[in-house]
Amino acid sequence: QVQLVESGGGLVQAGGSLRLSCTASGHTFSSYGVGWFRQAPGTEREFVAAIRWSDGSTYYKDSVKHRFTISRDNAKSTVYLQMNSLNSGDTAVYYCATDRGMGAPKWYDREWYAFWGQGTQVTVSS
Repeated sequence: QVQLVESGGGLVQAGGSLRLSCTASGHTFSSYGVGWFRQAPGTEREFVAAIRWSDGSTYYKDSVKHRFTISRDNAKSTVYLQMNSLNSGDTAVYYCATDRGMGAPKWYDREWYAFWGQGTQVTVSS
C-alpha cells in the first residue's frame, strides 16, 4: 500500500502563486511516478501534471504548461506543484496520485493511478 498526503492549498488572489506538496509513504519503490489532478464542483477529475521518479520527465495539461511546474525530491519521496499566475479557472480540489508500477505508464489517464491522496483545496479569488 501507498499513502499520499497533500498540503499547500489555500486562498489566493488571481495572479498569485501557490506551491502544493505531495509526500508518499509505504511501498513507493515500484511506482513510475506521481500525477496531480484537480476537480472543480460539478466536473470530472482532470489531469494537471505528472512526473517520473527515475529521470524527472514531466507531463502537463496544455492550459497549465507555462504556469505550473512539477518537480520531485526523491530523497523525501515528495512531489511539488508550483502554480503561478493563478486564475479563477484553477479553483478546485487538487489531488496527487501514484501508480502500481505495472504495465506502460498512462500519465494522463486517471484510471491508471491506483493510490490517491485526500486532496487539498485551492481557491483563487478574482
